[in-house]
This record gives sequence, structure tokens and C-alpha cells, in this order.
Amino acid sequence: MLDLGYVLAHFDEVQANIRNRGVKVDVAALPELAERRAKLITDVDDLRRRANEVAGSMKGKMEPETRQKLIEEGRALKAQIAAADEASKAAQVEVDGLMRLIPNMTHPAAPIGLTEDANQVLRQVGEPAKFAFKPKDHVVIGEELNLIDFKAGQKVAGANFYFLKNDAVLLETSMTRYALDTLAAAGFSPVATPDVARPAILEGIGFNPRGEETQIYSVANQDLALIATAEITLGGMLQDEIVDEKDLPLLLAGVSHCFRTEAGSYGRASRGLYRVHQFTKIEMFAFATPEQSDAIHEKMLALEEKIFTDLEAPYQVVDICTGDLGAPAYRKFDIEAWMPGRGEAGEYGEVTSTSNCTDYQARRLNIRYRPAAGGKPRFVHTLNGTAIAVSRALITVLENGQQADGTVRVPRALVPYMGKEFIGRPKA
Repeated sequence: MLDLGYVLAHFDEVQANIRNRGVKVDVAALPELAERRAKLITDVDDLRRRANEVAGSMKGKMEPETRQKLIEEGRALKAQIAAADEASKAAQVEVDGLMRLIPNMTHPAAPIGLTEDANQVLRQVGEPAKFAFKPKDHVVIGEELNLIDFKAGQKVAGANFYFLKNDAVLLETSMTRYALDTLAAAGFSPVATPDVARPAILEGIGFNPRGEETQIYSVANQDLALIATAEITLGGMLQDEIVDEKDLPLLLAGVSHCFRTEAGSYGRASRGLYRVHQFTKIEMFAFATPEQSDAIHEKMLALEEKIFTDLEAPYQVVDICTGDLGAPAYRKFDIEAWMPGRGEAGEYGEVTSTSNCTDYQARRLNIRYRPAAGGKPRFVHTLNGTAIAVSRALITVLENGQQADGTVRVPRALVPYMGKEFIGRPKA
């Protein structure tokens, strides 16, 4: 959520940003509504001041008739205060409701556009492999090597669920441990988070936990929802807290399962593991000062690039346009890895994203820090980034590492964790 004072002082810029992001929210009434709320607050203060004066004047001796008039005025003031206070609170609810619909401001360098076609490729790293055979996709590889069972997943839990089996289980644990070791070396503290959170936490982070368009699973008869990412739980850890500036940045590596309904996501681009309802993810999250956040955003992107370089997957870095950012993000970069089995001749597919959300989430969750130089507490900046989303990382490893004999070569960085160089090598 943005600061109301900032919005009113930069109202034309805020409206332009809303248009650039393609958000359907009409804030034209906000200035007048905010002015009315401010007047109501002043009215309540004036009425209370007069009520205190009346109460104070009744302490001395006076004529019964005068006292009675003051008593009647006091009663009238009490009723007026109650009515004005109720109107003030109602206006505050309206202001807050509109403010929560306004997206974050956007980094000046972010591409302007309403669809993903406006996203800009910043660089490509690595050359897609040229196979001497027709490459298979991960679904076929998973079936042939007995690694992934979609049929059993559908039978037990429904479409877009799956079982990982045999070396795929070892590959998942190898990737998560490798990612945690990589992040720990970069100063991130590992945190295993709950897989559920209260709806208020999801809303604070910027997710919609209810309604027809939600991507969130709600837990029946509980004030809880399954999380879509550890960003939700990690961000919620410090709700309503004030930390010391000396303790920032606070860098966390969250381990969690992620659950997404993925409503309306169909087609070949969603085949297999690419768009599923549950997966394991290692998530980077940071609480920082405003002065630290840009550098941390670059650090998260560099770590994502290191991880997919080590997974030996060609990739491209994409600067996300205004219409594809999501409300909390000030700026967002995606990494899209080459997937040989995707499409007719291979395609890039999103495997990570990293966002600087500035103080947008912190305002909604009331997370602040106490400046070392003194003064009022300030809102922290929050940032997030995918280290490894296992389902999509599995696609890149299986498809890029496939061999002519049907085996899959394990990336060198994962061999110490896997204890083998190939998956599914035929026994002698």
C-alpha cells in the first residue's frame, strides 16, 4: 500500500501508473474522500474539546439553571461526537479500501506495456543444446525412467498433482539442499515455514485469498489458507514489529511447499510439471532499508543466475513490463530457462522471478525499523526471489540433460548431492 500523503501529492503520477499497469480501479474520488475524512476528524476533535470544556466548567458552583443547560449541552455533544466519529470511521474504511486497490509505483526503467509482449529480454546466457536425436519432453522422460507418475497423482488428488519417484525424489532433495547451501554462503538464513497462513497475512503480502479469481486454496472451517509461496509466511513473520536498523538487511531462505489452483491455465505450455497445484520451493526474502533494497534486488538476481548456470540450463533474463508486474512489485526480473521439450522446437519458460516491493507490503503489514540516527520508525523495504521452484527446475534438468541412450546427465553441481552422474543409466 502506498502512503496516502504521497498519493495525494502525486495524484496525476499515481493515476498514470495505474493506467500503465492496466489495473481497473477508479481513484478519482480519493482526494475528495480524503478531504472529507480529514474534516470529520477535525470535527470530532473540536467536539471533544468543547465537551471537555463543558465538563470542566461544571466543577465549580453555579445556578441550577446554568448547570442544567451545560448538562443538556454535554448530552448533545456526546451524541454529536458519536455520530461524527462513526462517519469518520466509515470514511476511513472507504479511503483504506481505495488505497489497497492502488498498485505500487513502478521503477522508471521498467518497460511500459500492458501484456507480456512488452517484457524486455536483457541478456541471454548459454546456447541451447543441439541434440543428435529428437529431444523428448520431461513427461516422456519421467515416464520412461519411472520418475514421475501423473496418473497416480490424478487418482489420489486430482488433475495437476503428481508423484515424484526414485531418482526424481533424490533430484528434488539435491536441488533444495544445493540451493540452501548456495544461499547460506551468500548470507541467507534458512527458515522452514508453515504451509498455511491467515488470510490477513496473504492480503498484506498482496494475494487475494478469496473470490472467484483467487489462485489460493482455502482450508475449510478454518481461518487459514494454503500458501502459494514462502514469500507470504516470511513476510508475515514481522507483522506489527519494529526492528533495529543495525539488524538490516535480514536475509532469509524459506523452505516450503507451494499450493496454487492455477485456474484457467491450460494448453501445451502447461503440460506436465510446468503448471501444477503443488511444488517445493526455496524462496529468498529480505527485509531492508530503502537505501539497501536496489543492491539486494541485484544480488537476488545474480544468485538466481548462478543457480541456473550451475544447473547447466541456457536462460534469458527478462525485465517485466508494467502490466505484468503484480500490484506489490516496484520492479521485477524473471529468468526463463531453455526447455528443449517445450513447443515444437524448444522454448524458454519462466523458472524464477525476483521483485523489489519497496515499502508496499510493509505498510500493509505494519513492519518498520528504528533508524540508527534516531527519529521516527520507518517502513522497511521487502524483496523476494525464487531460488529454486523444484517442479520447473526438474523440467530444465531432465530435458537439457537427456542423452541419446535415454539416460539423463546430472548437472555437475548436483553430483555431490545425488551421488551419481546419470539418472536411469542401464545396469551392466
